[in-house]
Amino acid sequence: MSTDKTNQSWGGRFSEPVDAFVARFTASVEFDKRLYRHDIMGSIAHATMLEKAGVLSSDERDQIIANLKDIQAEIEAGTFDWRVDLEDVHMNIEARLTDRIGVTGKKLHTGRSRNDQVATDIRLWLRDEIDTILGEITRLQQGLLGLAEAEADTIMPGFTHLQTAQPVTFGHHLLAWFEMLARDYERLVDCRKRTNRMPLGSAALAGTTYPIQREITCELLGFEAISGNSLDGVSDRDFAIEFCAAASVAMMHLSRFSEELVLWTSAQFQFIDLPDRFCTGSSIMPQKKNPDVPELVRGKTGRVFGALSGLLVLMKGQPLAYNKDNQEDKEPLFDAADTLRD
Repeated sequence: MSTDKTNQSWGGRFSEPVDAFVARFTASVEFDKRLYRHDIMGSIAHATMLEKAGVLSSDERDQIIANLKDIQAEIEAGTFDWRVDLEDVHMNIEARLTDRIGVTGKKLHTGRSRNDQVATDIRLWLRDEIDTILGEITRLQQGLLGLAEAEADTIMPGFTHLQTAQPVTFGHHLLAWFEMLARDYERLVDCRKRTNRMPLGSAALAGTTYPIQREITCELLGFEAISGNSLDGVSDRDFAIEFCAAASVAMMHLSRFSEELVLWTSAQFQFIDLPDRFCTGSSIMPQKKNPDVPELVRGKTGRVFGALSGLLVLMKGQPLAYNKDNQEDKEPLFDAADTLRD
């Protein structure tokens, strides 16, 4: 790390460098670097808007955009040098841009702050994650529907209190899971609407005096609406909480599904047999065939519940507007989305 008196982009009033432990403790780049594609997408839209607003020349815009695309290629090729002393994905990319094109690279940050930048990046990322998960829910529903049609006449006992109650068909039972997933799909579609609102232009908390045109970036980035209040725009994480709530309900459904698979594969039920490739055995009990995948789905449900609880606790005591606490929003959100998608 540099031994200069100030080594941060924000260090103008500081008389000594940040302590090495503090630099590591406050850095987020190890987990937020996964936002690089959306960060660059937002920066390209921002540069395009700044040119239309007369803040950048067309040559400056083109130079910034071309080099941002080159930086994305470096990241995806694994040759990009991520630096902890630059704190986060935003400063790492901006510093690399400035290394490549000098002062023109610094002009990219005109009219914005890392506060509205990260809020925008997370929304862009989550929007894509929701779209992917919706596709996976549909794929699972299609599988259930096909199996239900094949098993429409297969008689099985229906249960209440886990006691044999009335006869149903296996197809009918499978379609109960289908209905659960249909509600999960609806909840995520609804969550996507509120996720797809653009905070960019809120700047640090009070907007900017530069003549930005938020409608341009909104359209370029595919947002459905622009956030109405700058204080709320930089500090709102409702969309992340709402996603984790919808993900928790979906995981609860998948856990119930998995619990039945575990029961049905047991010697006591012997209703179904899972393919060997989705099971494990025992080193000392060769007769065993363990349903590890549904057991893990059941277990991983707790991770997503924990993410929801963690985000609620994270936000409950925060005054307006942005606080460093919000750095802790990403890991639980990332983990919830990864777990549900898997």
